[in-house]
Parts: sequence; C-alpha cells; structure tokens
Amino acid sequence: MRRMTRMTDMRNSLQTTMMLPLACAFSLVSATLWVPAVHAAEPTFGSFQLAANDVISSIVVEGNQRIEAETVRSYMIFKQGDVYDDAKVDQSLKALFGTGLFADVTIRREGNRLIVAIAENPVINRVAFEGNSAVNDEALETEVQLKPRTIYTRAKVQGDVQRIVDVMRRSGRFSATVEPKVIQLPQNRVDLVFEIDEGPVTKIGGINFIGNQEFSDGRLREIIATAESAWWKFLSSSDNYDPDRLAFDRELLRRHYLSEGFADFQVVSAVADLSRDGEEFFITFTVEEGEQYTFGPSEVTTELDKLDIEKLNSLILTVEGDTYDAGLIDKTVDALTFEAGTKGYAFSEVRPRVRRDKETLIAAVTYRITEGPRAYVERINIDGNLRTLDRVIRREMRMAEGDAFNRVLLERSEKSIRALGFFASVEVTEEPGSAPDQTVINVAVQEQSTGELSLGFGFSSADSALADISLTERNFMGKGQLLRLRLALSGTSQQIDLRFTEPYFLGRDLVAGVDLFGVENDFQDESGFDERVTGFGFRFGFPLSENGRILTRYALRREEITNLTTAAQAFILPRDEIKSSVGYTYYLDRRNDPVEPTGGWDLEIDQEFAGVGGSVRYVRNEIIARTYYEITEEFLASLRLKAGSIEGIGQDVNISDRFFIGGSDFRGFERSGVGPRDLVSDNALGAQAFAVASAEVTFPNFLPEALDITTSLFSDVGVVGTADQTDRFFGNAQTVDAEDDLAPRVTAGISIYWQSPFGPVRVDLSQAIKKEEYDKTEAFRFSAGTRF
Repeated sequence: MRRMTRMTDMRNSLQTTMMLPLACAFSLVSATLWVPAVHAAEPTFGSFQLAANDVISSIVVEGNQRIEAETVRSYMIFKQGDVYDDAKVDQSLKALFGTGLFADVTIRREGNRLIVAIAENPVINRVAFEGNSAVNDEALETEVQLKPRTIYTRAKVQGDVQRIVDVMRRSGRFSATVEPKVIQLPQNRVDLVFEIDEGPVTKIGGINFIGNQEFSDGRLREIIATAESAWWKFLSSSDNYDPDRLAFDRELLRRHYLSEGFADFQVVSAVADLSRDGEEFFITFTVEEGEQYTFGPSEVTTELDKLDIEKLNSLILTVEGDTYDAGLIDKTVDALTFEAGTKGYAFSEVRPRVRRDKETLIAAVTYRITEGPRAYVERINIDGNLRTLDRVIRREMRMAEGDAFNRVLLERSEKSIRALGFFASVEVTEEPGSAPDQTVINVAVQEQSTGELSLGFGFSSADSALADISLTERNFMGKGQLLRLRLALSGTSQQIDLRFTEPYFLGRDLVAGVDLFGVENDFQDESGFDERVTGFGFRFGFPLSENGRILTRYALRREEITNLTTAAQAFILPRDEIKSSVGYTYYLDRRNDPVEPTGGWDLEIDQEFAGVGGSVRYVRNEIIARTYYEITEEFLASLRLKAGSIEGIGQDVNISDRFFIGGSDFRGFERSGVGPRDLVSDNALGAQAFAVASAEVTFPNFLPEALDITTSLFSDVGVVGTADQTDRFFGNAQTVDAEDDLAPRVTAGISIYWQSPFGPVRVDLSQAIKKEEYDKTEAFRFSAGTRF
C-alpha cells in the first residue's frame, strides 16, 4: 500500500509539473490578444511597435553662415513631427548635396531632435587665368561656367578645366594642361585661379589619302580646311590640329565628290596619329570613291493647281547627260520652293527622289511638290551678337513671332541681315517647336569689325602722291547707326567730313541723316586754283519695294574759288557763291548675295537740282549699273557701267561742279587725269559728260587659300568730255587753248586684293592702251585700311 501511495504521489506531482507550462502559455496568449485593444492608438512603423520618442520633435541646423536654417530644412524630405526614417534621411542627404551649396552634410539623432550639420561651399570672389597667351581672358571667360559671386564646387571646377583644355586644343595647343588653384579668403570666399600651361602648337606634319584614284592627294588637300604646316602660314591657324575641323573635312570631301558625280562616295575613316615627339599630327583619310554617275531625265510633279509645270521644269538645274551634282539638286529644291512661295504656297515642300541605276550609272531625279502642314513662328532666337543689339537684327526679319512660317521670307531675312555688313557669318536655321504646328527660328551671327580706318595713296606718272584717311563706324554703339569722319590731309586736299545716319528713324524702316563738311582743295597742279567748300545737309530715305529704296537729300553749301594762277584766269573767274540743292538716289538690288554676289545685278540712279535759292543753278545726273556672273566656281565675271552729265540752267557750269575722272573711277589714269585740259597751263577743266565701262574677271592665282589673296584682270573703257561746245569754259571772254576730245580711252591691268589680318589691301597695276597725248596716266595705285 505504501508503495502504491508513493506512485500515486509521483503521478500527481508529474501532472502538476506538466500543467504549469500550459497555464503559463495560456496566460501569455491571453495577454497578447488583449494588447491591441489597449495600445491601438500608439504609433507603429512597419510591423514593429514604435515608442513615442521616434517622432522628430525638432530639426536643428548647425554650421550655416549665409544660408538660412529654414532654407536648409526646405531641401529635406521630412519635417518636424514626422516619424524618423533612415530611408528619408538618406534621401535628404542626397537632396542637400544635390543643391551644390554644401561641401559636407551630416545628419544625426540626439533624443527626439535631428541635428543637421552642414559646411557651406565657398563663394567665388574672382576667377583669373594665368599663363595663357594664345587665347585671351575674354574668350576663356565665355567658356567657363564658374563666375564671380557663384558657388564653388569641385565638380564645376573640373568641368571648367576640361572646357579650357578643349579651347586650347581648338587653337592647336593639344598638349595644354590646366591646374586650378584655390585661394582662401575671409567670410568663406575664395579666388579661383586656372594656371595654364599652353605647351607648343601642335602642327600638321602631313595629310595623306588612301583609296583616291580620280583626284590626287594635292587636289584633295585643297578641298579640306585642314592644311599641312609651312613657314609662310604663320598668320593662319588651318595648320593646327583640331578634331572638330577634321570632322568638317570629312563633310567637305563628301560634298566635293558628290558635286563631281560620285554618288556612292564615303569617307571610311579619318585618323590622326601623333608623332613620337608630340609636336606634329599625321592625318590619313581612307575613302571609297565609287563610280561616277550622270543625270538622267528630271521632272517636277505636283497637285497644286496654281503652279505652272512648264515654269517649274524650266527651273530644273539637273540637266540630262550632265555629270551628277548633289549641289544642283539642292539648288533646284531651293528654286522650286521659292517659286511655290511666290505663288502663295508658303508651306510647300519639295522632295527630290533620286533613282540611281548602278548598271547604267544614270541618276534620274523627280521633284515632288506638296502642300506641307501649316506652321507658325513660335520663337526667334538670336545668338552670337555680342555687340549688336537684338532689335537691330530683329527688325531685318521678315517674320515675327506668331506669324505664319514662310521659307521665302526666311531666305530674304537672312539676306537682309547679311546686307547689314556687321557680321562675318550669318546662319538662319529652323527647328521644331513645342507643338507640331510650331517652329523655332535660330539666327546665329558672328560679329566682325565694323570700324574702319582706311589709308590710301598712289603714285602717278607725274611722280605725284595722293593720300586719304577715313575713319568710319558702321555700327555705332551696336545700334546700326553710321558715323563717319573723313580727313584728307594730302598735299592737294584738306577735307573734314562728318556724317551720321540713323537707319531706323522713329522705329520705322526710314533712313535719316545729317552731314557737316568742310573742304579745301588745292587744284593748282590740275587746274590752277584753290577751292573752299563748307556746308551741311540732310538726308531722308524709305523703301519703295522689297529690293528698291530711295534716298532724298538737301544740301546748303558755300563755294569759294581763290588763288587763281595767271593761266587759270583765262578760263575761270574768282567767285564766292551759295549753292542750295535738292536731290535723290534710287537704288535697286537684284543680286543673289549682298556681300559676295555671284549673280544678279544692281542699279543706282542719282539726280540733283541746284537752284532752290542761292546763285548756282544746274541739273546733274549719274547712273551706276553692275552685273555679276559666275563662269565657274573659280572664275567670276563682273561688269560695271558708270555715266554722268551736268547741264547749267541759264548759266555755265562751274568748274567745281564738273566731273573729274580718274584714279579709282578710271584705272590707269591719275585723279583728274582724263578729260578736257588746258594745254597752256596743263590744268584739268572737268567734264560735263562721261561714261566708263569696267569689265573684271576674278581668277585662281594658285596661292594657298590661307593667304586669302584674290587676283583679277580688268579693262576700263570710256569717254570723258563736255557736251556743250559753245562758250564751254565758264563764260570768260578770253581764248583758251584747250583740248576736249570725246575720244575713247582704254586701259587694262591686274588687281591684287589681300584680306590681311590688319585690314584690306588692294594694288592696281594698269596700262593705258588708248589715250590722248594730254592725258595723265597712273601705272600703280595702292590702297590699304584697317578695322577695329
């Protein structure tokens, strides 16, 4: 029994022991189930319970000097009262660094507070360049992004270092290095200095071609812009290695071959190898010429009813049987687009379709003209006008923002901007706008010198010297105004002429100007007297058409004839007279380019009537007509005709009002060297009528293009004399032994024109082929000028 009792006690004890864990487990489950009900309002994060101290009570900014604490907080992702989140802290760090305002940022917790410790980037006080001579500071300042009063960052400094290196490489300094230096200043400011080691100029040691058969290496070297280095190219940069120029050379080669019929031409590679000494590059072009094509039949197709197919076909330049030329296709597209525009189809599109037959080597072209979608000018961007005001360029645009886009007007706008003469290059392009029916016009210009200081002198057959000084600013203050001061300080003339012209008077397409002048001419050698002229004048002009303008004028002047020689008194009397005159000049321009015309013509008609008061009365007429014709790409022909006449009204024409021809008017004769002349005194008497025609042909001179020298042959033919053979010499009763033959004169010669870095230089070498015995010839004439 005792044994059974012991076993029963043990069993009860074991049951009790086993029940304790179950009871504890039940109690824990019960407690757990009641927890949500009790703490349902406490904040939680993810699947974990968060205590109240995880809520950010405040954000404290430390280390700020210039930047307000609230500005720093605005860059952060979270704010006071939010739950602390490591991911948001990381995002806030990135946002603060992304502003570029801070050199260092740390974020830490102190209890419920969030501490943001910052170190501000310094402000740049000054940016300087040292060691540069090939590229001036102004050019580098336009390239770098860091400027005074901007925030300094290491990333921007490295970016500017690379930009400066690129500029140096474009100038031929391929081994240039740049080291940025930072000078610490008070108040968290720094001076940034770029120390530049330009290194030697990297020249072009040789240019070779592989795969060319139709054209020699020498011919292709003339096509590309890059040139081999030579001692005489010290004024040119074309022999410096430039990767951008090399890419342009590929395009020049492509254009050349396409213009010569090689429609399948391609540049396989263009490789530049640097020599071991690092001083020269050797460039190799590998090309595939392909076969030469000829044009097949060409036609125009269109469904636009207002267009005349016969008229359009007459504009086609791609003639069947001629050598294929991609440039002629582009010119035909332009001509057809312009013609469609003149007929009212401002949005027309001309799409050429070239069908090349590789067996017959014939390329047939079809030009299809369709009505394109309407587009409007969204914006006009002007770039590159560092000096000229925007409004000077915008007033030459034939379209304004919001107008319907018109290619014809776009072409006229570019021509009009070029005609200003203020820019070395003008490029007007278009690009899509913000909507399908919007287009953006970009006008890119490159400023050139508009101030001119011209100096001229010549040597005549009589060993006399002529000189002239003229100071002109054609773009005064960048407003397009003309200001001219001319001083003639030679031994025969003292002249001061001040002229001011406003080309856009009252904000409209009106020209207004004022002239002040004073002239003292010593005609003792030519005509045996001295002349003094003083006065002023006004000018006012306006357009009559797209290509024609008229300029009206009034002038009041006092003219004095003094110091007559004994011989001169035989045909002229001393006088002191007032001349009041009105006149006009009509100009019509039909040239294809206002700066370098290769086709078209222009006409200038001038008339002046003296007698609106004063004591001098006459009618004076002048006409100048010029035409241009491109024989080939290398030969350009031009023809100029200049003629004039003057008739007195109830009185004889004064000698000072007559025409004195010679010099630049009639090359081969000195100033006043051709025309009526007194044989006793050897004085020029001036002409009442003249006509001079000049023919000139520009031809290749086989000099390197880098020298920028052009040559031309010319011939001048004309007659100079008086139309009135009775009482023709100023009403003096004395007999004058004068010669006045309306016989033709002929001269010929060669002109050399050099566009030097200092300004234009022109030399005329001429020979009088047909002349009169009393004419004064001039075999050499020189003129030069500089620009600023």
